[in-house]
Amino acid sequence: MRLVFLGGPGAGKGTQAKALVDKAGLTQISTGDILRANVVKETPLGLKAKSYMDAGGLVPDDVIIEMVEAELAGHDAFVLDGFPRTVAQAQALDALLAKLGLPLTAVVLFEADRPTLIARLTGRWTNPRNGRTYHTLFSPPRVAGIDDEDGGELVQRKDDTPAVVAERLATYDEKTAPLIEYYDRARMLVRVDALRPIDDVTAAILSAVEPRAKAARP
Repeated sequence: MRLVFLGGPGAGKGTQAKALVDKAGLTQISTGDILRANVVKETPLGLKAKSYMDAGGLVPDDVIIEMVEAELAGHDAFVLDGFPRTVAQAQALDALLAKLGLPLTAVVLFEADRPTLIARLTGRWTNPRNGRTYHTLFSPPRVAGIDDEDGGELVQRKDDTPAVVAERLATYDEKTAPLIEYYDRARMLVRVDALRPIDDVTAAILSAVEPRAKAARP
């Protein structure tokens, strides 16, 4: 299986990507993780990306595509989490996968209403000392604002504040939502209810994509 996960921030794409690593043996490819790893390791691509980041600009699509291509080496079963984010990136990904002979099996759209996404995103609190996370609705600490285990203060990351969440959702609407029509026209899109329990969403994804994967086998 070769999948792209599509949906608004907070829809659970990262959680389900990790689930498919365990249940279906897929490789999770997160462009955010790839970018950070290349920058930290100071690879040629990482240095190139850092030059744009240091100047306050966006890393160009061709640099990201090169990183994705390097990450795909040796993997023929994967889930792309967080990429593509624009129609231009989707077109570049199509060209790359055609060159590698790795056509997509499906694009999974995580459907969730906007109020739920906002609640999911703004309710997360983190232990800055070890990265442990809590959520005010789904997994609250025993004492608000205090880590259960070390008794230290929890903080809210900058990208989880209401103002930044609103910006992230607006960016998704403008840049990424057009991918729904793009992949629907290509008959690649399958839809799942992202508000169901985690295990149910995993089962729904596998139920939708496994027949496509079997049909594509020679």
